[in-house]
Amino acid sequence: MGNPVEIRAWNIFGLPCDSFSIDNGIIIKNSRRWPLMIDPQEQANKWVKNMEKSNGLVVIRLSMGDYIRTLENAIGFGFPVLLENVGEEIDAVLEPLLLKQIFKTGNAWSIKLGDAVVEYNESFKFYITTKLRNPHYLPEIAVKVTLLNFMITPVGLSDQLLGTVVAKDRPDLEAEKNQLIVQGADNKRWAR
Repeated sequence: MGNPVEIRAWNIFGLPCDSFSIDNGIIIKNSRRWPLMIDPQEQANKWVKNMEKSNGLVVIRLSMGDYIRTLENAIGFGFPVLLENVGEEIDAVLEPLLLKQIFKTGNAWSIKLGDAVVEYNESFKFYITTKLRNPHYLPEIAVKVTLLNFMITPVGLSDQLLGTVVAKDRPDLEAEKNQLIVQGADNKRWAR
């Protein structure tokens, strides 16, 4: 389900190498709803920041006074947005965005945020993270997002530590692994 070269790029951007984290990355890529990531160790936060940096990532928090204005601009220009450190409740103004209630106005797509109608650029992406270890989201929120748990599991920690040790002790093996991943992807493309 996941492209090995893309997954390797995610790992380079900071997504942990364990299968649990990779599965979460694949879900985010293929989901129709925006991701809400439970991320007490801030690994998903780091991954999104590194992955979307070159696309003009905008980082906002609900505590910022002008976060809606910043969000409106990012939606219009098609910049990815990371809403970080949310609690168990999410501002109701964001509901049309969570539900992707976009509509056509003339030749352009638009979305209503509060009182403002904003042009919606289809390149826009929205990520949400929380540092809470065990949040209790109401069903009204949970059905509007793709809820993902990025908390480190014992197996995940073991996989991450093993990957770090191999990369440090045997960089030649790490380089060979990367080369084989790229070669495997090339072979798959050639076979089609």
